[in-house]
Amino acid sequence: MKTISQLLGKLSPIAIHGNPDTHILGLQIDSRNITAGQLYAAMPGTTVDGHQFIESCIENGATGILCSTLPKELNPEVCYILVENVANTLGEMCLNFHDRKAENLCIVGTTGTNGKTSVSTLLFDLFTLRGNRCGLISTVENRIEQTIIPSTHTTPNIIALHELLAQMADADCSHCFMEVSSHAVDQRRIAGVPFAAGVFTNITHDHLDYHKTFDNYIKAKKQFFDGLPSTAVAVTNKDDKNGMVMLQNTKAMRYTYAMKQMADFTVKVSEHDFTGMQLHLNDTEFWSPLIGGFNAYNLCAVYATAFLLTDGDEELPIQMSALGKVNGRFEVLRGPQRITAIVDYAHTPDALKNVLQTINDIRKNGVNLITVVGCGGNRDITKRPEMARIAAEMSNRVIMTSDNPRMEDPLEILNQMEAGVPPQHYKKILKISDRKEAIKTACMLANPGDIILVAGKGHETYQDIQGVKHPFDDKIVVSESFKLIN
Repeated sequence: MKTISQLLGKLSPIAIHGNPDTHILGLQIDSRNITAGQLYAAMPGTTVDGHQFIESCIENGATGILCSTLPKELNPEVCYILVENVANTLGEMCLNFHDRKAENLCIVGTTGTNGKTSVSTLLFDLFTLRGNRCGLISTVENRIEQTIIPSTHTTPNIIALHELLAQMADADCSHCFMEVSSHAVDQRRIAGVPFAAGVFTNITHDHLDYHKTFDNYIKAKKQFFDGLPSTAVAVTNKDDKNGMVMLQNTKAMRYTYAMKQMADFTVKVSEHDFTGMQLHLNDTEFWSPLIGGFNAYNLCAVYATAFLLTDGDEELPIQMSALGKVNGRFEVLRGPQRITAIVDYAHTPDALKNVLQTINDIRKNGVNLITVVGCGGNRDITKRPEMARIAAEMSNRVIMTSDNPRMEDPLEILNQMEAGVPPQHYKKILKISDRKEAIKTACMLANPGDIILVAGKGHETYQDIQGVKHPFDDKIVVSESFKLIN
């Protein structure tokens, strides 16, 4: 429990109306969850403005209100804090509410269209291997050491995030590795988080349903680096055409990694197959069970970040070679008749292209590639024809199917995908909206030695149809389908 004065700390709001010594039992941004003695932060949302719920929150017991516009009538028993930016103020108040425990953590944020989960998880695994107590905040799951906390968003809301960081500090964690989504940056969900490092993987076509333009999407990613302190390190992918843009205004110490040009950390793939790859990174070499150029970039980002945070040591390459695969990211399943299935989360055009390119670089002549792919409903529709085009051009057969159709008609999504397929590839295409049937069909079509890519859902264990999440795991469905092959 803290007073409003203690929560504000060194902050100077525009005005305080009421008693700043009012005790606050908790912080809340969801008006539906307000309980007696809490402070309600009136956040402007994407669809509704939290200011319209101030009165109902007071009726439900709120004793503090954080807002950027005061109500017409003020309750004398409530303390109102008027500020210019509610989210930024709330971030600092969250930090103070938890006795600034997050400052005891070395917090590393990774942002980018693809690779966030892999880089964050690999950093968690690496630093755990090095003997550190670590926390993880990711799309797949949140972890405090080996305790798993279910994840609902890539980056939690601002109050839940600070609560999680405080729990990590209470568990004596020294490090936290977290994904930072563009939505989280734009909505100020990471306000008040004391980052020690920021990592940029890449930026490609995604989330235009939210950001509207690619330029807005880039700016959202860049804001994360703009906000890093001078004590932090910023690590960017120099090969990405917007990689250096991320560092333009950052106060952090700047470092680069690349595969195609000279950088502070440069990686080359000297050999690879479906069991892994040999990497040459600066002046060291190591074998990794991960596969593909995109994973070479991920591993280079991990190595660079670890090197900078630890000053590097001779054990680092050995530890890097011990890192295993990330759930739902290029997972290889062996079937009968030497058929190989690969399950991957690729749900953007660039991610799908990278996975297909990796498979095509490894597969031998005479081996067919069958791709099962869909696109999520109620999301960026402009990537649907592009993903279908890429799949058609880089595969021998393509089965277009449902991903998470959500509230949309699956057949309409498939029609929008099909519009991107060039005429010369029409004969390659099958449309099967039932994802289980699509995967089973791919397995039945495969000849001995062929490769099947099941893309889009990766680690997910459900399928979202008309607002209901039905149990569905691509890996389980592939394994069951393999049993049908004679």
